[in-house]
Amino acid sequence: MTDTMAGLLQAGLLLVALAAVYKPLGDYMARVFSSEKHTKAERGLYRLFRVNPGSEQHWKTYASAVIGFSFVSVVFLYLLQRLQAILPWSLGKEPVSPAVAFNTAVSFVTNTNWQSYSPEATMGHFVQMAGLTVQNFLSAAVGLSVAVAVVRGFVRAKTDRLGNFWVDLTRGTIRIMLPIAFVAAIVLIALGVVQSLKSGVDVLNPDGSTSKIALAPAASQEAVKELGTNGGGIFNANSAHPFENPNAWTNLIEIFLILVIPVSLTRTFGKLVGNTRQGYVLLSVMATLFTAMLAVTWLSEAHASGPASLAAGANLEGKEQRFGIGLSSLFATATTGTSTGAVNGAHDSYSGLGGGGVLLNMLLGEISPGGVGTGLYGILVMAVIAMFLAGLMVGRTPEYLGKKLGKREVTCAAVAMLAMPTVVLLGSGIALMLADTPAAMTNSGAHGLSEVLYAYASTGNNNGSAFGGLTVTNDWFQSSLSVAMLLGRYIPILAVLCLAGSLASQRKVPETAGTLPTTGPLFGTMLAGTIVLVAALTFIPALALGPIAEALA
Repeated sequence: MTDTMAGLLQAGLLLVALAAVYKPLGDYMARVFSSEKHTKAERGLYRLFRVNPGSEQHWKTYASAVIGFSFVSVVFLYLLQRLQAILPWSLGKEPVSPAVAFNTAVSFVTNTNWQSYSPEATMGHFVQMAGLTVQNFLSAAVGLSVAVAVVRGFVRAKTDRLGNFWVDLTRGTIRIMLPIAFVAAIVLIALGVVQSLKSGVDVLNPDGSTSKIALAPAASQEAVKELGTNGGGIFNANSAHPFENPNAWTNLIEIFLILVIPVSLTRTFGKLVGNTRQGYVLLSVMATLFTAMLAVTWLSEAHASGPASLAAGANLEGKEQRFGIGLSSLFATATTGTSTGAVNGAHDSYSGLGGGGVLLNMLLGEISPGGVGTGLYGILVMAVIAMFLAGLMVGRTPEYLGKKLGKREVTCAAVAMLAMPTVVLLGSGIALMLADTPAAMTNSGAHGLSEVLYAYASTGNNNGSAFGGLTVTNDWFQSSLSVAMLLGRYIPILAVLCLAGSLASQRKVPETAGTLPTTGPLFGTMLAGTIVLVAALTFIPALALGPIAEALA
């Protein structure tokens, strides 16, 4: 079987698996967030933390809870790293340096999982499990909670309440993230992913000497790392490491885990708003963008473009041979189309157009299908912008899902939409002007610019994948990338919660003959066009100087 046929077969199996769970998982998540009943474990947690599950919150209170919880999480994770030497299962490792500890704490709490360190050389098992893995669950549940609050804004009328963040966070973690991750971890262990509390194992080298290969509780972290669209590897090679991703079956399962919740959330959205066709339209737009980016990346990598590539027959540099071109391209598209950031190959080694494809996938806003929760509220922001543009064209007040989109609503959507481009372009521009940046770049010219642009696109989108070739250990990159992660995460969250609060306070507007239908191909085309138009107007100049120039060279 050829590499292309193997890749197409895996893509087909992935599509079948996602289709099989789409309806049951989407409906289940809708029931989770609309149920009035609480489990025994949940009631125990509410009593412990003195939460009244029956009370609901104004959008400002909901937002304050998100920010407060995230702040405490950053402090806790920072302290865990700084106190590593006195913790159990530290494996004799020293405390993490202050700059790296802060960057890592911000990274994992914001669901970015950007790593400027070598995990197996820096982190002991306790910090990995009690710190990083816990945040893999909680940061994903935060995104899920915000998305549900935004949907409530469209569903509810004449109220200033969006639900209770602590209830949403608890349910998302206990009822959704934990059970799926538990099953996935067992499956990954059965397929060869390592799960060990040993520090390593000694192996005999051909010359008679011995070397130690690091071991870790990889399967448990790998499952939630992909399921929660987190992406931080327990080994430095991430999902290219054979202990994290040993074969084509684990590769397929990990891609499935990356996509399953963001894809199924469109069904959840349709159920909660009372019209599943609304969710199908969003899904079709996500699928169209995903397929286009996959085609660009796959075709670019399969087409030889240099002396070494011509000799090999394809661009094989930086790719694991157990995956090949097809599975590497599929993984790269899935991880950059979501906020995951896990990698099974070196994006820095992709061709100019292939690397540009995965970069553009992030710059579209990571809404194809996006991260856990973030993808849904991200594409809803673009839907509001699309309806606003349609209203301008026909000369009437825009509406979406029975809610008027006035000045306040459009302003909130615009802030959420513009936060990421501002962070990415300002961060990249300032970095490229600094005298020390060329020394941190492995490559000069167009490829070097792509390395810097990719770093800020990854952190500003809370993706976390690294293009490679850029050393980010100096104070400027550690601090500026941390700021990019914080702004890229919390400005959109605050803006969409404000949007949700404004929508919830309105009354429902009945449909009329002049209402633009939002369940058909016309709206889907307009939404996809708006997403591409915004990204093109914003990033084409930067892309032209980076990956496009490299591809044309």
